[in-house]
Amino acid sequence: MLTQARVVTRDKRRHCCAWLLLVFVGLCAGCDFPGQQSAQFRPVPADQVLNFDALYATNCSGCHGADGRLGPAPPLNDPIFLSIIPDNVLYSLIRDGRHGTLMPAFSQDKGGTLTGAQVRALADGLKSRWRPANAKITDFPPYALAGKPKSQGPNASAVYARACAGCHGTKGEGSSAGAIADPAFIALLSDQALRRLIITGRPDLGMPSYSQTDGRDDNYRPLTSGEIDDLVTYVRSLGKQVPATASRDRFLHSGLTAPIAATTNDTTN
Repeated sequence: MLTQARVVTRDKRRHCCAWLLLVFVGLCAGCDFPGQQSAQFRPVPADQVLNFDALYATNCSGCHGADGRLGPAPPLNDPIFLSIIPDNVLYSLIRDGRHGTLMPAFSQDKGGTLTGAQVRALADGLKSRWRPANAKITDFPPYALAGKPKSQGPNASAVYARACAGCHGTKGEGSSAGAIADPAFIALLSDQALRRLIITGRPDLGMPSYSQTDGRDDNYRPLTSGEIDDLVTYVRSLGKQVPATASRDRFLHSGLTAPIAATTNDTTN
């Protein structure tokens, strides 16, 4: 009798252990192990991050500003810029960088840290975040230069007087805004970057766009695409004519901030 009772007790224990094991397996299948983070809180590997805010903060905000404005480089939170730059050009700028400038290539196959999907997430995110929904590229002058820089048109100085001299001085020496006849400043700008800044202005610093009348005569009319190209060549020539402007302007306008953009004479980006 005693032996049979022991056998029954042993069998009951085995059944209980089996049931406990099944319950434990079920719990493990539906829950994380104790002390382990749930999937939604686990860190995402750096090359798998596709969130625009995270990518922008890590890769872009240092130069272009935390909100796409007020950085040392031209603003990306600029409705005109995002309306005129073609999608493929914006993507290639992020992927390849701007050769000879401080803007690096971000794509891994170009020596950067981002995958193709991350470059695409940044390019698409810039436009979806800051480009006006109803903007049309035909509302503005073309983003790209018409071709390689050419000799300025015969009316280039008159165009400069109409569009720029009121703030930057008759010879680019600086007035209510900083000097642009500054070899050091001009050296930081490609011809394409100059064209972009003339079209978009720097709204974060109060510089008007190609069509705004701020600081200009009331009868001011928007610049044409050809006039913008003429200004690119004319402004670059000013930097060669006034070598002493930089130090003089820093003394007279020490509180002003001049726009900063990409370097070299790259005309494609």
